[in-house]
Amino acid sequence: MSNVNIQTTISPYTQQPVCTRPLLSEKQLDTVIAEAVKAQKSWKKVPLEDRIAIAEKWLVEYEKIGDLIAEDISTQMGRPIGSSKGEVNGTLYRARHLIKVAKECLAPIPQTESSSDAMKLTLIKQPLGVVAVLTPWNFPHMCTVNSVIPAILSGNAVLLKPAPQTPSSAERFLETFTSAGLPDKVLQVLHLTQDLTLSHLATDTRIDFINFTGSVAGGRAVARAAAGGDGFKGVGLELGGKDPAYVREDADVGYSAENLVDGAMFNSGQSCCSIERIYCHAAIYDEFVKKFAEIAGGYKLGDPSRKETTLGPVVSVASAARIRKQIKDAVSAGAKAVVDESAFPEAKEGTALVGPTVLVNVDHKMEVMMEETFGPVVGIMKVESDEEALSLMNDSPYGLTASIWTDPKNPSSIAAFQHFTEELECGTVYMNRADALEPSLPWSGWKDSGRGISLSALGYDQVTRTKGVMMRMEL
Repeated sequence: MSNVNIQTTISPYTQQPVCTRPLLSEKQLDTVIAEAVKAQKSWKKVPLEDRIAIAEKWLVEYEKIGDLIAEDISTQMGRPIGSSKGEVNGTLYRARHLIKVAKECLAPIPQTESSSDAMKLTLIKQPLGVVAVLTPWNFPHMCTVNSVIPAILSGNAVLLKPAPQTPSSAERFLETFTSAGLPDKVLQVLHLTQDLTLSHLATDTRIDFINFTGSVAGGRAVARAAAGGDGFKGVGLELGGKDPAYVREDADVGYSAENLVDGAMFNSGQSCCSIERIYCHAAIYDEFVKKFAEIAGGYKLGDPSRKETTLGPVVSVASAARIRKQIKDAVSAGAKAVVDESAFPEAKEGTALVGPTVLVNVDHKMEVMMEETFGPVVGIMKVESDEEALSLMNDSPYGLTASIWTDPKNPSSIAAFQHFTEELECGTVYMNRADALEPSLPWSGWKDSGRGISLSALGYDQVTRTKGVMMRMEL
């Protein structure tokens, strides 16, 4: 930040500025909020079919600039260009589902049970008003679409604040929605300081709901600020994770290792639902670790603009230093690296390049198994039973996702998996899959992983308020 009124984005790879944005003043923010309130009063009166038609046009406009969006992602947050286009496709995939189900999700619901035959009862859903969406840098488009599409289709106005690392993500949404015919000021982009976000945006009584995706510390700050203002507003928090996987005795070792390496290393491990700890049954532990290390060691670390690169930098030099300290502390406490940075000469102190690291001989006394790493690092522990694995998986302050790797054709394995689904303290449970979202299922966290829901039909409930309608049809 060279100027208090200017936001500068630094490339994780080159450590050079890549773009700047002017920051709103308190007075300008007040005007923006007032404009959103006014725009929402008109937007909510637009028929749902017309709102859906605009969203469908937006899909076309957004897809047109997919290559440009991929370049933005790679340049601003460091993801390899070869995998950046995947976020565009993922955003479209989620959006298409949310648009498809909008009519059903927002339709009035007749109530068949009544105390009198003369009464006609209906439940209707109406927009909250103005929704503020605070998005992260690690998946700047897919996290944005989760909240923005349901909010707009429900008749809300949206104030979209992107992370300073990826400012263009929100601007691309605004640009393409404008091209699709969205009325002026229904969607606005805010570049704000953290102080102004907490002291004014979060406390303003004209803001009816805040959806924040980011760190646990950031989520706590937003929740406290929202609660400290006058009035009452809803807060949705999609926060961190320390997501576990359990590889059972009957798992396909090759398939499990290949998919779990991807779940741990994709986006340089910078995903709230990346695999950060693995528990493997003793019967296949040695074979699994060998295969996992072999695959992880094959990543190509380096310049994210090169197509052959499969692992880019983490978001900052400071983040890299924190990750390396966590690894060093674990090794000092007895952990062993079966894949470490020595195999990746590009990974140097003072850079944001961190090589894939696979640790064994780990335990829950180590921070690397208990606190979010947000880097290309995973610890693998040997366990003797399902019960031991379940206990360790739940021994965490986080509860976002968990995955079980087992034989899908074995009835007893399916029964074991169903037991895990009942007992795991998390929002999503996978079998033979990880680090993935399906828009038809709700995305939510337990414990420090947050509160609230996005995606699925339930995601519409978060950005609407219900109203009961009671009509006496006979006098």
